[in-house]
Amino acid sequence: MPPEEGLSGVELSEKAVSGSGVNGKVGDVTTSVDMTSNGPVMVDNDSGITREKWGKNIEFLLSCVALSVGFGNVWRFPYTALKNGGGAFVIPYLIVLFVVGRPLYYLEMVMGQFSSRGCVKVFDVSPLMRGVGVGQTITLFTIVGYYAAVLAIAVRYLVDSFRSPLPWTECQSDWYGCVSSSFQGQVQVENGTGVVSAKLYFDKVVVKLAPNLNDGIETPDWKLALCLLVCWICITAMLIKGIRSSGKASYFLAIFPYVILVILLGRACTLDGAADGILYFVTPEWGKLLEPNVWFEAVSQCFFSLTIGLGAVIVFSSFNSFSSNIYRDAMIISWLDTFTSIISGIIVFGVVGNLAHVTGREVKDFQDLGGPSLTFITYPDAIAKMDFIPNFFAVMFFLMFVVLGLGSNMGVVQAIMTSIRDRYPQVQTWKAVLAIAIAGFSCGLVYLTPAGLHVLGVVEYYGVTFASLTLVILETVTFCWIYGVNRICQDIKFMLNIETGLFWRVCWGLLTPAIIIAVFMLQIFKDADKVPVGYTVFGWCLYGFTVVLQMIGWGAYATSKQPEKQLLDKVRSASRPTEDWGPESTALKRDYDAAMQRYGESFNKSGNIVRRTFRRMFK
Repeated sequence: MPPEEGLSGVELSEKAVSGSGVNGKVGDVTTSVDMTSNGPVMVDNDSGITREKWGKNIEFLLSCVALSVGFGNVWRFPYTALKNGGGAFVIPYLIVLFVVGRPLYYLEMVMGQFSSRGCVKVFDVSPLMRGVGVGQTITLFTIVGYYAAVLAIAVRYLVDSFRSPLPWTECQSDWYGCVSSSFQGQVQVENGTGVVSAKLYFDKVVVKLAPNLNDGIETPDWKLALCLLVCWICITAMLIKGIRSSGKASYFLAIFPYVILVILLGRACTLDGAADGILYFVTPEWGKLLEPNVWFEAVSQCFFSLTIGLGAVIVFSSFNSFSSNIYRDAMIISWLDTFTSIISGIIVFGVVGNLAHVTGREVKDFQDLGGPSLTFITYPDAIAKMDFIPNFFAVMFFLMFVVLGLGSNMGVVQAIMTSIRDRYPQVQTWKAVLAIAIAGFSCGLVYLTPAGLHVLGVVEYYGVTFASLTLVILETVTFCWIYGVNRICQDIKFMLNIETGLFWRVCWGLLTPAIIIAVFMLQIFKDADKVPVGYTVFGWCLYGFTVVLQMIGWGAYATSKQPEKQLLDKVRSASRPTEDWGPESTALKRDYDAAMQRYGESFNKSGNIVRRTFRRMFK
């Protein structure tokens, strides 16, 4: 419903910020445009609200690409697919992406842009659920700790790429059963032999990998610690001025990696045995589609790949102008993300097929080759087999990987920083970035110890994968059931002047929540990887702090702040949007409130929640 006759929310927003770089007037509200930051920054003189905006829409689009198209595609997707049967994983992944990933990505963009709030402040939509946003921020910090550590390993390989010959191409004298990665023929494999030099170089030289967690984590490798310090210095430099600097960096961070991916794709497809690996990647084992864990991994990968359910997408879209076409942007980014994952999968499985050919094994025999080690073994192994300037391709690949990692880490830190500054606006940007960098560096050192990658597995499962699945369920319940699908559609109509189709309504209200809740329930009964009891307890404590404590604590706080006398009335009041919920602009907020009053605010505050949900969806 338009807020004024003949004037949509889009047209109103254009009025509110019209006058590039000059003062304007909307009704009786004076607005100006501050060009001193990553302009324009709308300054509403009536309310004093200011928020940075992307200089150009392309900067937002490329920043989202740099955030979403990164480690989740080039690192996590290939090893997750390999671990879960190749083609048996790809089909569930594509299904989940279509009915869960894309709808949630678009939904988070809508909520962020409409409210101009970060991943914590956006829960003004229902203060009772503010713990979801806080939990997402904690999860983001958990992620950036080990993402930066993986990035540090990539920096180490980048430095090694300038050595000639490449240090992982040939076996060392004490590596029993080693097969040189530069070898392109076929060897006879016996028990305990047939391990390529790229794997042994990673295990024995780079990370000095411990066999398990039983002997403790020991101390970090000093070379990797130095690389980690360099990574955090780069991240801090790119974010020190907020989105003004990160938006400009996104041009390089988003585009450059595709040049290298295309080159590696061409090389991987021409390796001996590559066809067998690629065929394994695209051929499903239909029986595995009945295994709950495959679907759980598909949902988890979808969240990682698109970076949904963690608040980062909400943060990035909150810096958009009110009328930006986020529907178009969401479709571009989600399809590009899928394309990148598939390309990365073809490259990795082509190389794994070559490894199988060289060692005389089956592709499925490499399913235990997972985690970060897959990226630092398969890609270097492919480069080692290049006859033409392998050092050049090694430098280009690891530079690409570093660029991807910087893009992912920069986006995550930006989201954490926004959560802090939304709550404490007096904190200067550089101080927030520096504090995050120091804390992130300290946590990242744990993953650079000999047992660090084993610790990463525990933290990723309990503190990230399981926690983010829980939080995305709660986020969906908040936005789609408590706030309401039809209310979201009305907001989209006001903001973009477009009608929301039945597909999105069904996904938001029924299909998407049903799938992620079902996967969550099935996962509860699945045992995690076997690790010492102490680390399992640590994992559950991390989950409890990230999810349970935040939900209970912030929910109780929001309830206690309500003026009603009865507890049930307090809970109901805390579940409703705050008085200032709506567009950032005072002029738009006034028209939005009037539009919602005509729409019928009372409809959203009465009746059974389940019945009301269905009525909201299909009214």
